[in-house]
Formats: sequence, structure tokens, C-alpha cells
Amino acid sequence: MNPNIPPRNNRKRVVIVGAGFGGLQLARRLADRRQFQVVLLNKTNYHEFQPLYYQVATSGLEASSILFPLRSVFSNCKNVHIRLTTVNKISTTTKTVETDLGPIDYDYLVIATGADTNYFGMQNIIERALPMKSVSEAIALRNRLLQNFEDALSVTNDDEKQSLMNIVVVGGGPTGVELCGTLAELKRTVLPRDYPELDFTMMEIYLIEGGAELLGPMSVESQQKSQKYLEELGVHLIFNTHVVDFDGTTVYTKEGTTLRTNNLIWAAGVRANPVNGLPPEVIGRGGRVKVNRFNQVEGFTDVFAIGDVALMTEEKWPNGHPQVAQPAIQQGKHLGTNLLRIEKGQPMQEYKYKDLGSMATIGRGLAVVDLPFWKFQGFFAWLVWLFVHLMSIVGVKNRLVIFINWMWSYLTYDQSLRLIIKPKLPKGNLEAIKTKIEDQLVTK
Repeated sequence: MNPNIPPRNNRKRVVIVGAGFGGLQLARRLADRRQFQVVLLNKTNYHEFQPLYYQVATSGLEASSILFPLRSVFSNCKNVHIRLTTVNKISTTTKTVETDLGPIDYDYLVIATGADTNYFGMQNIIERALPMKSVSEAIALRNRLLQNFEDALSVTNDDEKQSLMNIVVVGGGPTGVELCGTLAELKRTVLPRDYPELDFTMMEIYLIEGGAELLGPMSVESQQKSQKYLEELGVHLIFNTHVVDFDGTTVYTKEGTTLRTNNLIWAAGVRANPVNGLPPEVIGRGGRVKVNRFNQVEGFTDVFAIGDVALMTEEKWPNGHPQVAQPAIQQGKHLGTNLLRIEKGQPMQEYKYKDLGSMATIGRGLAVVDLPFWKFQGFFAWLVWLFVHLMSIVGVKNRLVIFINWMWSYLTYDQSLRLIIKPKLPKGNLEAIKTKIEDQLVTK
């Protein structure tokens, strides 16, 4: 018997891969149900609140404020077993999940692996751009931006200094818009106080969008208002333009324009993270796994997918649901109910996405909100955005810390989180260590 794997009992085993919004909701739904033994597999021991990554990247929040330990969530749930590991492959014939800890068999398998940054196959972008799809990437982005301002103090060449200070964000969705708004606020209020020796009139913030408008899925009113707000904050908006290359100091576009910057932040799209072992015919557009209205993977009755990784079509959503938190949360809850119905011998119920609306914040006191029954912008929209995100955070302590941080920032235009925290590298021949790791990966 593998000591890493929880022992079997007389309950049906539900293996959940991923502890994002969908996986966490499903595990919580089944946590106190005697019918199931839940095994939750994740690479980290915490749940991440992804919508606020950009605030960690711009020194608005501590990383710990948007993280919550998984073991705290399930501390009193004896039938939930958490394992930190990497899932390498699944076998639907033997009903096992191959992990770094060994194989884990299942009665029901739920894939909730979410999505990652989509670079559209551009290798230079992969190697040199700054993504923001995890809290570690958000911290790395914060380190990079702050270090560049420090480096700019020691540069005498104006072109090189401006390249260190300029920021180009690719992608006009909520992440790109919110990030640009926050960066523009920092440029106007905080950074000149931190770095009085730098001339911040040299610093330019660019937002490049491949389409003709910002916040594509939102209403025309919200698109126009967000554009107006960003332009008033001094952000340069470039539409109908596609970035094709980045050499570390210059951004190149398909349309022939170039921008001088050392900082290219990539928020231009996502690609799902399906697990290996699924038949290729069930992998759809963007790497998403095709599922029916019960979240069952096509061709299977005991394998499910939820959230960003799942491709479920409805009449109103022919290309699948939006890859945001709400579909994942709703599908996690709904699948938990359906699994209980299966065990009771009852028919499953089809899932129907309930669109609760969308919102984005652009800057201090500025936001846009689209609700099914009402669309509004401005200061009240900003208050609604604050309330919704605050209530969505896991943990009362985290909510309190974030509320205090937001109020302090609003009243003082300042934060004490502009810290460059880098990991300590091991001593020795780093190139040899890197080569050894690469050789091991190739061998595997």
C-alpha cells in the first residue's frame, strides 16, 4: 500500500484535480457527506483569489491576503484528504490518476485544472514577457517593476531610462484594464514620492488590444466609459493591433509599429490546462475539455470537468461559458448536487449558467458594472466592485486585512508593500544545476 495515498473505505472516492474556484466549491459541497471520500489534489497548499493578482503585482495587497490555506478550509472534515502533487496522467481504463506521489484510483474524477496564459506559440514572448496567472507571477512582476525603477536611478542615457520606466500591457480585458488603471494611479501619486530623482513625465503606459474596444464582453456603455477613464489617467490605448515579438527592450507589432520598453505584461488570453490521458477528440478550442450539460466529459459517465477547463455549450453560449470565476463556482456547486443525486439513484439535472453580471475597476473611485438588470459606472460602481470582491474572498481575516488596506490606500494614496523580495539562489554552478534538471526532464 502506498503511504502517500489515503486508504480506501466503503465510500465512493471522488478525486478532484485542482483547488481553484470550481474544485474548492465542489470539495466544500461534498465535505460533510458520508457517501463520499474526497481526495483533493493541488500543486500548492492554498487557494488563490485570482481576480486580485493585479493588486499584488502593483503593491496594493499582500500576497497572503488573497491566499487561503486549504487545510484550514477542511480542518474539521475527516473525509477530505489533501495531497500536494503534480498530476502527470489519467487512465480512464484503470480509473487511476498518475501523480508524483503514485497512482490514485477513483470512482469519480473531476478535472478542475483551470487555465494558464496563452502566448499563441510566440517563443520570445514566452521567454521575455511578464505573465500574471499565479500569485508567484504577480510577485515576480512587482519585483521586476520596482527593480527597474531602482535601476533607472543609475542610468544616464535617457532612452535606456525611459525603456526601464515604460510599461506595455497587452490585452484589453478586465486584467489589462485594471492593471493599467492602477499603474497610472501609481505614476501620478506614489512613485514620484518614492523616486523624487526620476522624472515621471518620461514614463508611458500603453495598453494594446487586438480588437476595436476594451472589455469586449461588456456593454457599450462600460466599454466607452473604461476607455474614457483610462485616457484621462494618461494611458495610451492602441486598438486593432497585434504584438508578434519582444526582444527584451522593444515590442514589435504585426502592423509594423514598435514600442521601447523593458516591461511587456501579457494579459492577452488564456488557454485551458487539460490533463494528459484524455482522448484527443474531447479536447476542443483553447484546450478546453468538451462536456455535456452534466459536466461529464464526452464519452464518459465517471469523468467530469468544471470551470475554465470545461467547454460546455448552451444556446446563449455556443462557444462555451466565459472563463471567469462565476461559471466555475456554479458548476462546482451544481456537480456536487448531481453526484449526491447519483448516489441516491436520482437523475442528474442539467446545468444552466446564470450570468450574474461583470465588472471592472479602472482606478481610484472609478469602475464599470454590468448587471443583468442595470448598467452603471463611476464611484458607486467602484463601491459595488469593492463589496463584491470583498465578500468573495475566502476567510474573515483576509477580508478584514484587504478592507483595511483598501481604506488606507484610499485615504493616504500610499501603501507600505512596495517591497522587492527575491528568492535566495543556491550557491554553486547554476548553469550546471540547470543543465542537470533539464537532462532529468528530458529523461522523464
